[in-house]
Amino acid sequence: SVNHLTAILNDFLSLGKLDEGKVEVHYETIEVQPFLQETIEELLATLKEGQKISLLAESKLKEVKTDPRILRNILFNLISNASKYSEPGKPIVVQHLNDPTFLHISVIDEGIGIINADQKHLFDRFYRASNAGNVQGTGLGLNIVKRYVDLLNGKISFMSEYGVGSTFTISLPLTK
Repeated sequence: SVNHLTAILNDFLSLGKLDEGKVEVHYETIEVQPFLQETIEELLATLKEGQKISLLAESKLKEVKTDPRILRNILFNLISNASKYSEPGKPIVVQHLNDPTFLHISVIDEGIGIINADQKHLFDRFYRASNAGNVQGTGLGLNIVKRYVDLLNGKISFMSEYGVGSTFTISLPLTK
């Protein structure tokens, strides 16, 4: 209960800061692979029984310039959602690859998936998919993620099939 309440409060604090324009972007160079590994390790204690996160590095990119605090918040939300909306024991994959202009990071799950009719509203504030059932949440997480991705001048996309799982991909521009 305490963890759930803390998550709700953090969502509202993040939303308030975003609405007030108080989230500043501080770019620094990070090493992609170690950063993703550290983020995953921080989340291991929150996973359901038997869930594991695999990191697939399909990128030759060693470093990227971004705001590590904002990127960590994005990944925390996407990986937490992958866990929340998947059964115990189901795998989660974090994959990174790049093209000449973007670093792409995907979070892939084998969870409940998102019904087609709900997909167009997924990034709306307070929106929860109709099949979310008893899974706790505020409907703010993906709205906040989208706004964080926008702050980094990136893009977010997803593919989902009901009953099969979802893949959320953030694409961050490679800046010099």
